[in-house]
Amino acid sequence: MKNLHIDLVSDIACPWCAIGYARLEQAMDSIKDTVSVSIQWRAFELNPDPQLIPEPILPALSKKYGRSEDEMRASQQSMMQVAADLGLNFDKMQQRFTCNTFDAHRLVKWAAGFDKQTAMKQALFEAYFGFAEDVSKADVLQKCAEKAGLNADEALKVLQSQQFIDEVRTEEAQYQQAGISSVPAFVINQRYLISGAQDPATLAASLLQIANEMTTE
Repeated sequence: MKNLHIDLVSDIACPWCAIGYARLEQAMDSIKDTVSVSIQWRAFELNPDPQLIPEPILPALSKKYGRSEDEMRASQQSMMQVAADLGLNFDKMQQRFTCNTFDAHRLVKWAAGFDKQTAMKQALFEAYFGFAEDVSKADVLQKCAEKAGLNADEALKVLQSQQFIDEVRTEEAQYQQAGISSVPAFVINQRYLISGAQDPATLAASLLQIANEMTTE
């Protein structure tokens, strides 16, 4: 059995990150008899301003990309269909507001100590895209922690402390300095980079190729 480790650089506010992981799950399942894959979630913020004033997502995206709200709505609608086909809840994707995800990333770091990183991340994705909840708010984050099988009171203690602040900032700086400016980004064995939410078959083929290259060196 060949072993690969993926550092998955992503943001909770990135829909393609949720889609990318769901596709990665399918890819990993298709090669599980040949390649064992471990994953660690790494922090990236699309909206890093801690003083961010939440805006409705469609006008915010329209302003960011210089396209009309109707264009952005159509783009989001097609993404919602992709997500639905993967079994993801993106029902309120177009009702969400922009938000800062720094504290959410802190809880993902905390969840790693309980082997609940992925469960925490998936709970956050659903809260934001499925229910249009503000994942910068402590009560929403507590609820996500509980859904991930973690203790909500302990999650609040983390949020009220300075825990994981330096870790998240250091991690974000590390991947920015490495040249990662868009997410999702899959860093394999700290050597290979796959960018974007590629389809499962393409991902599986890339992982198999990398695994073969690693074992022939």
